[in-house]
Amino acid sequence: MNSYSDKKLLFGDMHNHCGISYAHGSLEDALCNARERLDFVSITGHAHWPDMPEPNEDIQYIIDFHKEGFAKLKKGWPKMMETLKQYNDEGNFVVFPGFEVHYCSDGDRNMLYKDLDGEILYPKDLDDLHNQLRELRAQGKDSIAQPHHVGYLKGTRGIDWNTFSPEFAPFVEMLSMHGCSESSENIKPFLHSMGPSDWESTIHNGLNQGHIIGFSGGTDHHSAHPGSYGHGMTGLWAASGKRKDVWDALLQRRMFALTGDRMNMRFQVNGAPMGSVIDAAEQRKIEFALKAGGAIDCVDILRDGVLVKRFSQYEMDTPNPSASEMVHTKIYLELGWGARHKSCNWEAELGIRDGEILNVEPRFRGQEVVSPVEADDTGSYYSSKIIESGSQVVKLETVTSGNPNNSTNMSQGVCIEVKMPRNGMAWANLNGKKVEWPLAKLMEGARSGVLKDIDSPAYRFNRAPEPNQWKWKGEWEDESNEGRNYYIRVRQRNDQWGWSSPVYLKH
Repeated sequence: MNSYSDKKLLFGDMHNHCGISYAHGSLEDALCNARERLDFVSITGHAHWPDMPEPNEDIQYIIDFHKEGFAKLKKGWPKMMETLKQYNDEGNFVVFPGFEVHYCSDGDRNMLYKDLDGEILYPKDLDDLHNQLRELRAQGKDSIAQPHHVGYLKGTRGIDWNTFSPEFAPFVEMLSMHGCSESSENIKPFLHSMGPSDWESTIHNGLNQGHIIGFSGGTDHHSAHPGSYGHGMTGLWAASGKRKDVWDALLQRRMFALTGDRMNMRFQVNGAPMGSVIDAAEQRKIEFALKAGGAIDCVDILRDGVLVKRFSQYEMDTPNPSASEMVHTKIYLELGWGARHKSCNWEAELGIRDGEILNVEPRFRGQEVVSPVEADDTGSYYSSKIIESGSQVVKLETVTSGNPNNSTNMSQGVCIEVKMPRNGMAWANLNGKKVEWPLAKLMEGARSGVLKDIDSPAYRFNRAPEPNQWKWKGEWEDESNEGRNYYIRVRQRNDQWGWSSPVYLKH
């Protein structure tokens, strides 16, 4: 995979909300949460809705909280910009200022300014937005207007592919907490009160129309938690973590969408990386290399949105290493459960007795809130953090609450990538309760326990995968002369997903 050898893998969230407009939590909490898990971020404020529906008794409350949020963002914009500058750490944690504009007719756009300056724009329609951005670009002030939750029905804030322009939208949002917009049949259906998704607005329909787009993942989280685990995230291959290189990678669509687990995803067609536009050839060599967040279930190659090749567990799993060898694996500790509507404060340590921790991935979630009428702004929204990280132990603090129903996971967790003996010990100290398991036992299957009695908070060591189960490479040659684009879709066995941006063919 030579096209990625000189690139650095970064993770970010370019679409999320907090109390700077009509969402919850402080801007400072949002930025602190982002630093736990991300390399770049844009905290988005709700700013404008030029074609807002005419008021009536049923939707007056929606109109009211939008107008209040817009006014709050406008008033607080100067202070917001100063706070962003304070938290920005060039090369390590890049912050892009931005805001969101709603459009019933054309679909919402969330704005990103390249540099740490810029003002809120109040366009009358999408054409006016593009004209204003064009004028700013001529002045050397670059921006991106990302279409998001594109799958909604056209006219109800879903995208209109007929008015879409790639000039300021090199990528579109594949998924967020609203749902997945890939096609009509998705892993994450649209369940918000705004309504279901519609085929005309899906990404597959956009590809069918010949649009050249990258795929991003964003949380659209409304409780000051960019990168909230399981809601959406973007992987990006950039020359470095510096602002200019991050921006260039975004414009070149060298990116992939994720639901939650970090993946090291490399995908190329005839040697060209994701996001590229290349000349069509009679034979197309498709290659991928993956280091996933857990055991992989399958990798799909899609041509023009149609599955043409699947790599499965059956053909990719190979013989396991011997018991005496060092094992390269991932140990994921989840904390949560317990009685509904009751919280638990955790002080936790996760460690290994032998070997080395190579990487620490926080898997922290924010509160499940998508509307200002669903919660009050009380207390801190920055409640999960890594306290200490070393070569054999990681310490964290978090707060969990019982799952609100049997399908919404509210656990918090941390995943450590390790190299250690198969007969080595993994251990945890959970609010004073000490637990340990041989790695060999964790590789057989998940192990769980409770802090006290039934209905008390609980913990779970997820199964640690064999190296060949979370690190896959594959290639396939398509001898068909058909097709305008290819991308890969990855499913892990824990139901976390990833989508590469396509490679496009010029005929």
